[in-house]
Amino acid sequence: MEIVFHPGVHHTEEDRLMKSLLRNKDDFHRAGISVPGPGRYRTLLKETFRALETGPLAEGAREVLLDAILDQDQPRRLVLSNPHFFGSPRLTLDQGRLYPLAAQRMAQMRAAFGPDRILLFMAIRNPAALLPALLGKCPDDEIEARLGGRDPRELRWSDTVMRIRDAAPDVAITLWCSEDAPLIWGRILRAFAGLPDDAMVAGETDLLGAIISEAGTTEVRSRLRAAPAAEREGIMAGIMERHALEDRFHEELDLPGWTPMLVEEMSALYEADMERLQRMPDLQIIAPRPIAA
Repeated sequence: MEIVFHPGVHHTEEDRLMKSLLRNKDDFHRAGISVPGPGRYRTLLKETFRALETGPLAEGAREVLLDAILDQDQPRRLVLSNPHFFGSPRLTLDQGRLYPLAAQRMAQMRAAFGPDRILLFMAIRNPAALLPALLGKCPDDEIEARLGGRDPRELRWSDTVMRIRDAAPDVAITLWCSEDAPLIWGRILRAFAGLPDDAMVAGETDLLGAIISEAGTTEVRSRLRAAPAAEREGIMAGIMERHALEDRFHEELDLPGWTPMLVEEMSALYEADMERLQRMPDLQIIAPRPIAA
């Protein structure tokens, strides 16, 4: 069985992804893809992680877990999503590392589901915007402690990915930038299900519809209805440019010392880190397709 784990991350799509996946639950079920409701497994997996901290699971634990999680007999693919897979928001940053528990959690997943093929699907986000969302309500001394005295410009998603690979080298990893998600949402949903790019899925414009005007939503519905798969993202990009609701893009990037110059510099470093990730072998990145001139 293939088991897809989606840990968020925090302040990206989080449970919006699960809602879109559940819109396709019946169709996916017929294709051998199980998308159980989060209530079936989130607490169960948390307890499993806790048990694995003290030793290996008992023989037959995998079968017990799957019996509790599955809503169909032996699907070819199981999708599990929880923004707290890699820890609560309080544990997302420690000593200047993004998601320090990520490697341990993926090793635990591998231990719990030994015979299965494990796939990690994860959004990443510009640290210049992610850190204010994570730390905006923290006192200054806590912010300093969680950064561990490190310059926030040193934060790299590629470091997190490399730690995961060291701990669970056979786990297949797929990433996307949260900033791109409204345009690539359909491909993300298909990738979770292991479907080709031209497969029909419900909810392809769920994110785009939340950030464009009513006129833009009407245009999306009319133009995408018969558009070839290869042209859909270009169409959506043009509609977003014309009909975006500006207030939906405004973010308060407010932390001590967070200047426009620092945000610009961190954003450039984030782009450079994405290029580093793109060069990593056996790492899949879902990114917007180039728009033809």
